[in-house]
Amino acid sequence: MTPKQILDSFSETLMRDERILSAQERALVATLLQHAKAATSENPETQDAVRSVIASAVGETVAQRAFAVLGGSIVERILGDSGVSDAGSVRTADLPLRAMSDPQPPSHSPGPQPPGVRAPHKEPHRPVRDTPVAPSPKDPQPPSAPLGTPSDPQPPSGQPHPPGVRAPVIPPPKDPQPPSSVRTTVVSETSAAVAERASLLPAQCVVLDEFLAPQELEELTRFVQEHEADFSASEVVSPNADGGIVNYEHRRSRVLMDLAQHQDIMLERIKAVLPQVLDKLGMGDFCIAGVETQVTASNDGDFFHFHSDNSSDRVASRYLTFVYFFHREPRQFEGGELRIHDAHLQHGAYVSAGSYQTIIPQQNQIVFFPCELLHEITPVNCASQHFADSRFTLNGWLRR
Repeated sequence: MTPKQILDSFSETLMRDERILSAQERALVATLLQHAKAATSENPETQDAVRSVIASAVGETVAQRAFAVLGGSIVERILGDSGVSDAGSVRTADLPLRAMSDPQPPSHSPGPQPPGVRAPHKEPHRPVRDTPVAPSPKDPQPPSAPLGTPSDPQPPSGQPHPPGVRAPVIPPPKDPQPPSSVRTTVVSETSAAVAERASLLPAQCVVLDEFLAPQELEELTRFVQEHEADFSASEVVSPNADGGIVNYEHRRSRVLMDLAQHQDIMLERIKAVLPQVLDKLGMGDFCIAGVETQVTASNDGDFFHFHSDNSSDRVASRYLTFVYFFHREPRQFEGGELRIHDAHLQHGAYVSAGSYQTIIPQQNQIVFFPCELLHEITPVNCASQHFADSRFTLNGWLRR
């Protein structure tokens, strides 16, 4: 039996799996095929071409989701269902990955997307504005849980604080204002010698669409909505504090640290695609020594200034950052863009080179990039200010 025959024999099983294509998506495909047949009934060649395009698009979506759901066992499952014992004759198709390292303006408009797949928004390099975007002038809401106040708070180094220790709070001013000019933010404060670091750090990332199965996305969204009371103010690491601190001038959002079974589901999906992601990013394989995950809720006026995720010795073992976007439909917020900056070494520290890549949050999309890269989250505009309408991410770091 040929590889094509094996895949064809397994396709019916995949099509019946709600994690691969939902009932609504299957109905949409059927409707598209019916319209294509009606519109091209007088031209069989055109009809065949249209059907071929739809079949190809759906097939790619099914393959991508099947790989995410089944992981490395997909070949064994295919062979088990087909009764073929020689795995060496089957070549598993590569999962479609999109690497963004030095984006160019698009040369053409994107074509129609297959059902359930969103076209990511890409922007060419743009200079950083002289004055960063100001957060919403509304008074920020303090976290519901009581947090301590330091006697002599120090400014944070920028990166999110690892879980475990409650952070002292630097309360926001009555009318919080952004810095008067672009910050020169240190990307790395580790003890590594300057000579060992590259003079340039180009922005790069890998983006995957439709990362979780529809049911998994629905359950994650419901879980987050039900645990609103468990969210607390986001923290950053301070070099002069034992734990993290909350500083509303540098970062404003809320986080949930206990993700229950959703952490395991996300890590299973990530491990399935990790070899290809690392290859696209030009990063070496590594043994995962630890994992940190959290859900971040960003509402009206929330933001995160320039930072990197491994910029102090305390979190220097972080190697790969992942950011998974999800939100309630229809989306009720704007902004909250992830910007990954090109950086260069200046006086022993990495600073923004004035250009960046922009990733606009898309439902069920995940972004991977090296922890050392300088990045920021632009202010979120959420008119309702309801928690349920927030920009949500399940984000975290793989340590080595």
